Amino acid sequence: IKIDKNTQVVFDSISNLEEGNKVLLSFEYGASTKPEVHPMAVALMKHLFAKGIKVYIVSLWPEGPIMAQQAMDEVLEAKLFNIENGIDYVMFDYKTGGAVVIKNIAEDFRGIYKQDYNKVSINQLPIMEGIYSVEDFDFVFDFSAGVPGNAEWVQYACDPKNIPLSSGCTSIMVTDAIPYVESGQLLGIIAGMPGAAEYEQMVYHMLNEEKNINKYI
Repeated sequence: IKIDKNTQVVFDSISNLEEGNKVLLSFEYGASTKPEVHPMAVALMKHLFAKGIKVYIVSLWPEGPIMAQQAMDEVLEAKLFNIENGIDYVMFDYKTGGAVVIKNIAEDFRGIYKQDYNKVSINQLPIMEGIYSVEDFDFVFDFSAGVPGNAEWVQYACDPKNIPLSSGCTSIMVTDAIPYVESGQLLGIIAGMPGAAEYEQMVYHMLNEEKNINKYI
């Protein structure tokens, strides 16, 4: 598989993160777009956990929590990483409001997320220490199939707060996203099913080389 330059930028941006960094993932797709977006979500999560990065998951689409849980289940079932809920990753339930939620995350994360997906208070979660706004994350990644999506993350959170942002989206959304890529407001993009296949391949080789776990993938 030939790797597109924008997929490579995403991979390199994640690879440049350091152990202990904090990455916010936003799930904005559902069952109808799962074939395009879900594989990239699983691959990117494997990439993050392989580097020892803390993962925070929010959902701005009603089906987002289901997609996020399924992706996390796939990662856990692979038994590649020693990770624990509340310490290495945390998931939050769906919040309605779209761009309004993104604006609130930018300014006051704890104002809208007071407990995790399992109804545990964020005050009891070690992973939430020091998290108050989008500025407390080292990177944001958006899995997008419509609105809200990467455009809203650029406009209302990451660009104003100068937080690195990248995105994986459906093929039909790529045309709208490319101007943000060219301006540097998006650090590359994983474009639809072809981009997902490219990213899966790069993560496969990375895990195989660094952890010698080919038999598990």
